[in-house]
Amino acid sequence: MRIILLGPPGVGKGTQAKLLSSHYKIPHISTGDLLRTAIAQQTELGKKAKLLMDAGQLVPDEVMIGIIRDVLLNGTTFNGFILDGFPRTVPQASALSKLLTECNLELNAVVSFEVHEDEIIRRLKERLSCPRCGTVYNENLNQLVIGAPCEKCGTELIHRVDDDPETVLKRLHVYAQSTAPLKEYYYNEGSLVTVNGVEFCEIFSEILHRIRARGEIQYS
Repeated sequence: MRIILLGPPGVGKGTQAKLLSSHYKIPHISTGDLLRTAIAQQTELGKKAKLLMDAGQLVPDEVMIGIIRDVLLNGTTFNGFILDGFPRTVPQASALSKLLTECNLELNAVVSFEVHEDEIIRRLKERLSCPRCGTVYNENLNQLVIGAPCEKCGTELIHRVDDDPETVLKRLHVYAQSTAPLKEYYYNEGSLVTVNGVEFCEIFSEILHRIRARGEIQYS
């Protein structure tokens, strides 16, 4: 099973990716996690990526394509994968399509999450993150505050700079310009399915239903 998750920041892609990864027993490939690792290790890529991410900008295509190529060819994705955070531009999607063709692989579905802008800003304003392991929390739902220990590794939680409302607006603008056209790209390819990203308790079952329905159409 090979799945791509699309949607602006704050729509819940990471949460659903982990559930899908467990359900299908395939790896969840989060480019955000890969980049945060580079930032934490202060590599040259990490330093460049941090400047761009803090400003709400996208990491250059050639960098992300190289990262994904290495992951897809390292043997861990033989039985499938879930891509979360890539592709983010049509050129990236085109490059990924070529890479999959080279590997004789096909996408099963591209899932697009639909959430209103105001809801996204509210969610990210309340989001706390662990700078060490990347675990994400909600101030209200988890009853936590900045500086509280991460439940997984004990590191003090932070509110990321790129989750501030002003930066979120920039990120949403970048998404609308660069990433939203991907929906048309994958719609034309026949692999796009859309889900309502607002109702947390219903999203996972809706995703599974739509992936199954697409598979029945594709392989009948």
